[in-house]
Amino acid sequence: MERRTSTLALLCVVWSVAAAIQVDIPKDQYEFARGDNVTLPCTFTSALPSPKLIVITWSAGEAEVLIYYHPNGDIDNQLEGRASLDVNVNGGTGKADLNLYSVTSADNNKYKCHINIPKDDKGKNTDTATLTVLVAPSTPICKIQGTATYGQNINLTCVSEEGSPPPTYKWNSYDVLNNPRANDPRTTDKGGVLSLYNITKETSGFYICTSQNKIRSASCNLTLSVLPPTMNIAATAAIIGVVIVALVILIIIIYCCCCRKKDNEKENYALAPVGDEESVRKGEGSKGIEEKSRQYDDTSVTKAANPRDNYEERSERNYDRRSDYDDRRSDYNDRRKDYDDRRSDYDDRRSDYDDRRSDYNDRRSDYNDRRSDYDDRRSKPSDRNERYDGDRRYDDDRRYDDDRRYDDRRDPRYEDDRNRP
Repeated sequence: MERRTSTLALLCVVWSVAAAIQVDIPKDQYEFARGDNVTLPCTFTSALPSPKLIVITWSAGEAEVLIYYHPNGDIDNQLEGRASLDVNVNGGTGKADLNLYSVTSADNNKYKCHINIPKDDKGKNTDTATLTVLVAPSTPICKIQGTATYGQNINLTCVSEEGSPPPTYKWNSYDVLNNPRANDPRTTDKGGVLSLYNITKETSGFYICTSQNKIRSASCNLTLSVLPPTMNIAATAAIIGVVIVALVILIIIIYCCCCRKKDNEKENYALAPVGDEESVRKGEGSKGIEEKSRQYDDTSVTKAANPRDNYEERSERNYDRRSDYDDRRSDYNDRRKDYDDRRSDYDDRRSDYDDRRSDYNDRRSDYNDRRSDYDDRRSKPSDRNERYDGDRRYDDDRRYDDDRRYDDRRDPRYEDDRNRP
């Protein structure tokens, strides 16, 4: 009795599994080249012989790209023009293949086929597959990171902007004679970055990077020239810059000292007595002025015991300065007056020139009037000659007519008598 019960339970489990929905995508991985038209197959089997409604959903990652409702045929396509669905349902079985057109690397994703049948929600109603669009690696870009001088550490980088699946990178080194060579034991080559440590002259040469995936490979190369420390252009430029700045500062200091010395000389000249001023005009140096100024200061100290005398002395100096200022002002006014006189003379000559120009224009206009009058008088005799010629032609015609009439009145007999011998 117990054996029969266990057998019935096993049969029930087998029947329930066979009666549940099953969705299947044949392969877990699909690879196609960029630009190909792709078909992702999906088949399903339902426990119901004739389901009234079947909802087919295709998703790329977490986003739904296409939903189809059977049997009414409604479809919601998020990739209109780039995707379609090939559906064939026969009772409780069928297929729902997803077609993708002109795939690109953006179509790389995990795609999911989900079949939803009401009253048949047990079993496996979803299956997934990964689509990989194969793209050949683009020509990599090789660069040097760091300064290629003795004892420095630098990196040689190599990167392809596109490639699917992601390409792998490998560096090869050649010496200056283009002979292959092994890298230094401390050199590392990882992810397209070749790290060189404590570089020397022997590190110089040619370096080639190869980027490769399942489709094909591409490469780039660069030339590395390691310079000795004395050839460091940046350090040389920095030294030259410092020297130039130092020279500019030195020139500025010298100029300021000269200006200050000139100012001191001017002050000594302004404070010197009249005799000292005459000595300056005669060519005595600033040293003599300073000595006389000190002598003057000594005498002034001895003489300036009385504050009233000190005040009178300052008043005299102020008066002298004021007088000097008035003289310079007068000289300036004289030069200004001379300039005004020359300007007035120039204006007078300009006015005279304008008068002569106006007189010339008047004479020119008078000449043109006389010329026009002469032309008018010259045209009048021509008119009289034309009228005289007309009168002469009229007189000749009239005389001719009179002769003809006279000839007509003459007696022919008289002509005969005249002609008789």
